[in-house]
Amino acid sequence: MMRAYRSTLPYVSMAALLIAGCEQPEQEVIPQIRAIKTYVVTEVASAQTRKFAGQVYATDSSTLSFQVSGNVQEMRVKQGDRVKNDQVLAVLDKQRYELDVLSAKAELGKARAGLAQAVQEHSRQKTLFEKGWVAKARLDRVQQELDSATSEVDFATSKLNLAKRDLRLTGLRAPYDGTISRKYVDAFVEVQASQKIYEIEALGALEIRFDIPETTISRVTLGMPVTVTVPTLPNKLMRARITEIGSTAVTANAFPVKASLDDPPPQVRSGMTAEATLSLKQDGTESAYLMPLSAVAPADKPGQGFIFIYDPTTQEVKKTLIKGKGATDNLVHVYEGVTAGDIVAVAGVSFLNDGQKVKLMQQRALAVPKSPLSTQ
Repeated sequence: MMRAYRSTLPYVSMAALLIAGCEQPEQEVIPQIRAIKTYVVTEVASAQTRKFAGQVYATDSSTLSFQVSGNVQEMRVKQGDRVKNDQVLAVLDKQRYELDVLSAKAELGKARAGLAQAVQEHSRQKTLFEKGWVAKARLDRVQQELDSATSEVDFATSKLNLAKRDLRLTGLRAPYDGTISRKYVDAFVEVQASQKIYEIEALGALEIRFDIPETTISRVTLGMPVTVTVPTLPNKLMRARITEIGSTAVTANAFPVKASLDDPPPQVRSGMTAEATLSLKQDGTESAYLMPLSAVAPADKPGQGFIFIYDPTTQEVKKTLIKGKGATDNLVHVYEGVTAGDIVAVAGVSFLNDGQKVKLMQQRALAVPKSPLSTQ
């Protein structure tokens, strides 16, 4: 029996090795990114939603001109070109200004020679005066000549510096990175100082400008949120905030208003037409945003809940505490925790966590239905 046991032992060992060799290495588990439905917070309960036609502009723009006159020798960029800070955009004929520099240098050299002679003469007359060989009046006259020679050197130096400055100004440079939005002149044209040469718009920051009638302007405040759309991106809602309100009415008794766009997409450019939507609070009411009940997870205290706001930059959702009061047609009135333009998960909130990576479903962002309390 002992002999039979020993004969089967090698076969058992080989089977164990074969089984071990068939084991697969553990696969790394890649977490799946949940797709969520969203809507964009746009409407305020107990408010009037008003729309205004506007236009997109660069927040920073400048009209560029030469500070000296002359004939335009080169126009190095054209309309639509992107330029860098301190880049030379246009050049005047320099010959006249180079001659002015040479003339100023010659005058300075002559003035310095006169000063050297006056210094030498003053030293000689001072020595003679100290020995009693000349009168005090003679020394005073030489001192005046020395002062005059010194002033001539100072004047000639200033004149040379001005000539050098004018020579430098024959090159028109970009004040910042931007885009040439307009070109006013062509090469080989005589221009005057301060005459328009280019219009430049800074890259990046954009704003929308529109007019608000006098009957509404009193309900508009600085910092008020604005929802902006452009015809080329009809499904893209952009957030903005009012940064400037005109103090004087212009066309048709309307006041000019500017709103700065928050992180506009690269497809939006200066000059595009746009539509600004404002939710204007009714007098004597508390401002509150409308939100579907399906977007709210319950909290411990009455009148509170949690929502998940999507951040396009990090592609994560942030769990946010909100406070609400009342509901209409399955729409809760939220007066704390959200603002216009927030992208909020509208379903499946019980399966989301703070900081969770998500992706948006391939859908148009859902808009909150019109509340009976709001008017157009």
